[in-house]
Order: sequence, then C-alpha cells, then structure tokens
Amino acid sequence: MSMDLKRPYTSVLGIREEVLPHELVLSIQRILDSHPEGEESNKGKGEEDLIEVFGGEFNPVDILNTYFPNETALEHLDGIQSHLAQNELDLMKQIDELQEELKKDQDPSRMQLIQEMISDLLGQVSRIREKATESEAVVRNITKEIQVLDLAKKNLILSMTTFKRLQMLVSALSQLEGQVHEKNYAEIVQTLAAVKGIAHSFKPYTSVYRISQIWKHVQEIQTELRAKIDSDWENFYAQDPSKPIKASTMSHACQVIDVLGPEVRAQFLDRYVGLELKEYRRIFKPSDEAGQLDNLSRRFAWFRRLLQTHENELGRVFPGEWRAGWFLLSKFAEITKDDLTVLLGKVGVKLGVKVFLDTLQETVDFEREMTRKFATPFADILKATQPTIVTRAARPISSAFEPHMGVYIDAQDKVLSDMLSQYRGSKSRSSLEAVVTPNPTNSSMTSSENDGATPVLLLPSSTELFYFYAQILEQCAKMFTGQPLYDLCQLFKKWLKIYAEDVLIASMKKPTMFAVRRSIETRYDAHEVKNACTLVNTADYCHTTALEMEEKIKEKVTDEFKDRISLQDECDLFVSVISSAIQHLVKEFENSCEPYFMTMQRSQWSTMSLVSGQSTYVNDLANAMEQMVEVMKPLIEQKKYERNFFDKISSAVFARFTTALVKSKPLMEIGAEQLLIDLSALKTSLLKLPGEELSTSNYTRNVTKNTTKLETLLKVIVTPVDPAEGFVLNYTLLIGDASFSNFQKILDLKGTPKLEQNDLMDTFLTITSTKNDLESTSFLSSLDMDPGQSTGPTTSSIGAGLISPGIISPATGSDASSSNKSGYAGLGVGTGGDHTSKFTDFRRFVSFAVRRDSTQPS
Repeated sequence: MSMDLKRPYTSVLGIREEVLPHELVLSIQRILDSHPEGEESNKGKGEEDLIEVFGGEFNPVDILNTYFPNETALEHLDGIQSHLAQNELDLMKQIDELQEELKKDQDPSRMQLIQEMISDLLGQVSRIREKATESEAVVRNITKEIQVLDLAKKNLILSMTTFKRLQMLVSALSQLEGQVHEKNYAEIVQTLAAVKGIAHSFKPYTSVYRISQIWKHVQEIQTELRAKIDSDWENFYAQDPSKPIKASTMSHACQVIDVLGPEVRAQFLDRYVGLELKEYRRIFKPSDEAGQLDNLSRRFAWFRRLLQTHENELGRVFPGEWRAGWFLLSKFAEITKDDLTVLLGKVGVKLGVKVFLDTLQETVDFEREMTRKFATPFADILKATQPTIVTRAARPISSAFEPHMGVYIDAQDKVLSDMLSQYRGSKSRSSLEAVVTPNPTNSSMTSSENDGATPVLLLPSSTELFYFYAQILEQCAKMFTGQPLYDLCQLFKKWLKIYAEDVLIASMKKPTMFAVRRSIETRYDAHEVKNACTLVNTADYCHTTALEMEEKIKEKVTDEFKDRISLQDECDLFVSVISSAIQHLVKEFENSCEPYFMTMQRSQWSTMSLVSGQSTYVNDLANAMEQMVEVMKPLIEQKKYERNFFDKISSAVFARFTTALVKSKPLMEIGAEQLLIDLSALKTSLLKLPGEELSTSNYTRNVTKNTTKLETLLKVIVTPVDPAEGFVLNYTLLIGDASFSNFQKILDLKGTPKLEQNDLMDTFLTITSTKNDLESTSFLSSLDMDPGQSTGPTTSSIGAGLISPGIISPATGSDASSSNKSGYAGLGVGTGGDHTSKFTDFRRFVSFAVRRDSTQPS
C-alpha cells in the first residue's frame, strides 16, 4: 500500500528535525532530490542519469513513496540514511577532485608557456616573409634582361604596325586625292571611310611633325571635297543646262556626306531646307495679304506642292534614312507657327470666333494629314528633327492658337447662354409645365398613361445641355488637352450651377396667382406632383451624367490638370434639387391627407359612449394616400428616391396624427380606445402603401416604431384612473419615466378633472419616489401640448408632435440627423444604384430631345 502524499513525508521530517540538525536535514533532502528511484535502481545509474534527475522536474513525495512504499519499509530508515550519507561523501570527493583538476588547468606557468610558443610562431612567419622578398629580388634580377627584350619586341611590333598603317594612310590619301580631283563620288565613299578610319588611329601622334602634316592634309582634302559637293549641288539644284549633274552623282555625293559626319549632313539639310522654303518666306510674309489668317489654307496647299516636288524630283537623291521630308515639314511648321503667333497677337480681341475656329481646324487637319503621310505622330517628327543643342522643345503649328483659346471658350459661353435663356428664371416654370400636361377629366392620370405607356419625365433642356457638352468636349480635346480643356471644364461647372439654380430650383416656385385646384375631392395638385417627379428624374440624370463627364475630362486632360478637375460641387447641387423636389412631393402628400386629419381633429372623442369599427376618416385617408402614391410611382425613374419619399411621408403622417390627437383633447377612455383602432388601421394602410417592390425593412421598422409610441400613449389614456395606484403603476410600466410634466400631459389628454389630478399627482410622486429604475425622460418629453394654430401641414406643425420627419440638408443632400460622404444619406440611397452610362450614349440624348418635341402641347 502506497503512502499518503503529504502525511508520511512531513511526519518523517518532523521526527528527524527533533533529533538532527537543520543543515543535515537539508542535505538529506537534496540527496533525496537527486534519487527519484529506489536504492537498487540508483546503483546502476551513471552520471548522465544523475544530470537528468537534477535537470528534470523533481517531486519529493514520489521519491519518498519509492523509498517507503508502505509502513513496514520505515524499518530500513537507518540503512537508507547511511546509504545517503555515503552518497554525499562520494559526491564531495568528486567535487574536490574536479576543483583540483581545474586549478591545474589554470596554472599561470602553463599559460606563460603557451604565450611563448605563440611568439615563436609569429617570429617564424616574419622570417619566411623576409626570405620570400629576397627570393623575389633575385628572380627579378635574373629576368631583367629578358624583360628588356620583351619590351623591345613589343615596341618594335608597334612601330612596324604604325609604319604599315602610315604607309596605308599615305597610299589611300594619294588615291583619295585623285578621286576628289575627278569627282568620282561612288569610289570616294569607300576610300574616304578608310582614310578617316586609319587617320583616327594616328590622333595620339599628332605631335610628330610628319604625322601632323598628314593629319592636316586629310582635313584639307575633306574641306575641298565638301566644297566640290556644294558646288555640284548648286548646279544640280539650279538645273543649269550648261553644267548638267546626274541625280545618281548627287546620290553618291550624299553618301560621301554621310561619311564626312552628322554635323556636315545636318548643315547640308539645313541649306537644302532653307533653299526650298526661301520662296515660302517671300510669298507669305505676315505683313502681306497672302500671309493673313484667311489665307492659311494657301500656305498648306503651297507646302503640299513643295513636298510633292521634293519626293518626285530633288528629294530622290537623298538617302531614305536622312528623312529629308521630315526636315522640310519641321522647318515649315516652325515658320508658320511664328507667323501665326504674330498674326493672332495683332488681331487680339477682335479675332472672330468663326475665323479662329476655321483656321484652327485647318491647322489641325494639316497636322493629321502629315501624321498619316509619314506614319509618325506630328510631335515625334518635330522632336526627331530638332537640333541637339536646342533647349526648348519644338511645338506644332496648332500651339500658336492655344493662348487665344479664350475666344473659343467665350463663344461656347455665349452659345450656352442663348441655349438656356428660354429655360431660366421666370421661364423655367413654363418649360417644366410643357413637359407633361395632366388630363383635365382625371387629375390622377396623364394622356400617355391612358394609352398604357409608362411616362419617363425628364426636362429636355438637360439632355440638350449634356449633348452640347459632349460635342464641344470632343472638339476641344482633339485640339488641346492642357489649359484650354481645363478652362472648358470651368465653363461646364459655371453652367451646371446656373442650370441647377436658375432652371431646376427656380421651376419649383409657384406663380403668384396660383390656379385653383381642379378637383374638390383631390386635395393635392397633379401638376405639382408631376413637376416634382420631373425634377427628381432630371436632377438624378444631371448628377449621374456630370460624374461621367468628369471622368471623361480626366481621361483626356494632361497630367498637370488631372487633380484640378472636379464637378463634385455641382453634383451636390443636383442632390439638393432632388432633396427639395422630394420635400415638394411630401408637401403635396400632406395636402391630400389634411382634410381627413382635420376631421379627426374636430371629432368629439370625449362624448363617445361606445367603440365601433375604425372611423370613416381613416378609410378616406387611406384612399387619399393610395391615390397620390399611384400617381407618383410610375413618374419617378429611380426606385431609391421613391423609397426615400415613403420614409418621409410615414413620419409626416404620424406627426400629423399626433398633432390632431393633441388638438382634439380631451379624449377620455372610450375616445382613446377608438383612436387605438384607427391607429392600427392607419398602420396597416401605411405598410401596404409602398407595395412589395418598394417596401424595405427600414420603412417597416420606422412605421412600427412610430405606431408603438402612439399605441403606448393611448393605452395609458385608456386605463381608468380608479384606483389611482393602478393607473400610476400602469403609467410607469408603459411609459417608464418619472417625469412629472409627462404625467401631467397624460392627464390633460385624458381629460381628467383638476381636482382628481391633484390626488393623482400626489400618488404619482409617492410611487415614483420609491422606483429608482425609472428614467427622467421618455418619448412624451417631445410631445407639444400646444401645437401651432396653422391649418396647413407646415413643417413646424409636423415637427410639433412625437415624430419629426427627416429634412434633407440642401447643402449635402443628407438628413440633418446623419451624414453620408456620398451625399445620399438623406435620400436613403446607397452607392450601388443603377449607374447606366448616359454620357457616352448619344442616342439617348437624341431620344430625349425627340421626346420633348412629342410632348409639346398641340
């Protein structure tokens, strides 16, 4: 039987501590720690096993259990003690031996011996190095004469090679002299190349008189050769019959010029280009009539003829790699650009936009023509023919017009002003009315709806505006992509802002003498509903297309202006228009509901004796809401705006219901119970109002939340005041606050007499003073018990009740209670909507324009 894990160990040590010194007890414990197994097993263990015991986790209880597995084993305590003492002596002996050996290893005399041996080794290395140096000197002395002979041989070979090359140079130079004298350019090409190649190797020896003379003679022959080629070129260019020069001869002469070097070839080409364009400079002087802007086409026609003559006659002698036509074009472009700069500077502000655009278009067309002809971009041609020493890059002819593009921008500004003048200000309302004309016999349906078609209401002026934008953007981008394109973007920004403010926002303002409503039964104005829907669609179209246009401009404009291109401010304006238009729809919705809320407000709830089904005004209210929604739904293109509309009207309905409820007090228990039934019916109607397609979880949650607040209010009113404790406890359970003023509101709505109110107040204070878990405020805190006396559903009266509908901030298009970076928070719109590309699809622009013509009243 094994021993207990704690008792035997402590009991044994406790007995030994009474008769043994403390140091001996600790020694025994250390020895026990090093022997986790029994006596017999320890005898066979070596040093490695002992180290493992000390290194592992030691458990003295296990060791004691091993030594003393049962109480009988305690009889061997003296033997085990003797054994452990012997082990301790052996260990001490081993420790002494190890310490003695360590002292021997650290003997100072032994360390000194090792240092002396290292010193001897270093000395031997030094002596070996000295012997190696002496051996190297002996070998060098032995091979000294051999090295001298090798150097002499090397110099001799170099001298022989140099003299041989000199002989070849003199021979080739003599041959070249004869060829130059006979003007045999075909043979001169190879001979001159050989002479220049050999002469180049003698350049380091020009300090030698003879070689200097030969080097000078080579230069003289090249100068003479160049003079002969110039003379022959003059005769060939002038086509002198007395001294005819064959084209093949000049073709070989051009090859000789290639050998003479790139500088000579550049000078030769410059001379040729200067001769060819000499007549051009004389005819088209900026001061003469032929050089004026209206004769720019004559300049280009003259150069086309020159280029054709060059390719068919003189230009055929030039090697193809010279690209002589490129140099002609480059010089012509430089001269023409300078002349146009002077001419445009003289005209200044008097420059007509038609002349400006015509000449610019002619210039751009000419540059494109040359690009196609040489199969190389015009700018690359200018860059390839530009001298290397020139620091300023060559620019195309059309660049002369760039500083004067303000004329073009001003002209487009004038066109836009004329285009939108018929839609701006006071005319904006009439242009909006012209889009849709309601059917007089049925204010809830247009003629297009009668035909079964779903109308898409959009102001044609918006499509006309962006179609014009697309045209002038493409036109400008073909000419310039720098400052002019950036200036054009600023013009776009200007007129987008004007369109949003002077056309869209201005069209929301009703005329002073507003027409009398067409139908007594329908309290909303069908004109205003359709106008607001048109503005929502138009502003959304402008917002989406403006963003697409911004990306188009960034794709075309140079990198310098990319970061400065932004139409975000204008897009925010269109979001503001959408916000205002939706608020306009909400107002018309309130107008359609107002008569029925007035009926509710005038009802005598306190005189009711029993509760029947839902009130008549609730059915009429539901019908009125459905009627307007059915008119509005097919008229708004984007469903996200309809969802936002439903969110707002649900808040407006509950706010107006609350206002009517407060104004119709006292309610009494029976009246409050009837209102609970009406409220439930109203909730059902509101939940069905959007339909499955437009209903969202957020809308359902808001309707349920607002209904719950009103139901809680009415349930408290329905509760009898007797007993008072029950009424107050029900209040604290349902409302959950300890507000004295809120409890007073309930009593006023209920119509409790003043005398009873005092007792109820005392009971309320007594009960709430003992309930520490009650809040200090609740939803009743925002209930206005004295709402405005205005008969119309204004924003102030709506916000006076329990529910305040979110108002979209005109600046950002978001609800005042939240923010959204995309500017759509107040519209309940995410960024993942349907963004069909409108800007690139010109057919859609045209179809909208056609639609406008078809919708004009006959």
